[in-house]
Amino acid sequence: MECTVTWTGAAGAGSNMGFVAATGSGHIVAMDGAVDPAKPETSGANLAPRPMELVLAGTGGCTSFDIVMILKRGRHDVRGCQVKMSATRAETEPKVFTSIHMHFVVHGKGIPASALERAIQLSHEKYCSASIMLGKTAQITTSYELIEVD
Repeated sequence: MECTVTWTGAAGAGSNMGFVAATGSGHIVAMDGAVDPAKPETSGANLAPRPMELVLAGTGGCTSFDIVMILKRGRHDVRGCQVKMSATRAETEPKVFTSIHMHFVVHGKGIPASALERAIQLSHEKYCSASIMLGKTAQITTSYELIEVD
């Protein structure tokens, strides 16, 4: 896996702390810092997500991918999957995640709660590299809603 991150602040792109990541799969992701009027030279312009927001989003994508795949492999009729995440970071540097809560909302037809619980467990204990990695510094908790659809 490869990624090149380039600072765009020197190019006058609207933010002193903007960056663009070019992924090995050929995609572009913009990142920016928060606005800080007290330090304009190192202030972002809030033009894109913060890098740590993308870490959280990537973790949500990783675990959601696993859950949908596990349920589909179990021949469950999955119609939708969403994970709402909230995280807390350390007060001092390095400001690692110290707690992450993931609330899964899964829509489907006839999916047993036990199958969803097992998919969440497998993702967090075996398959999701991101949540397993973040679990080294953060307490990760989960909850879910299973919504029956016609």
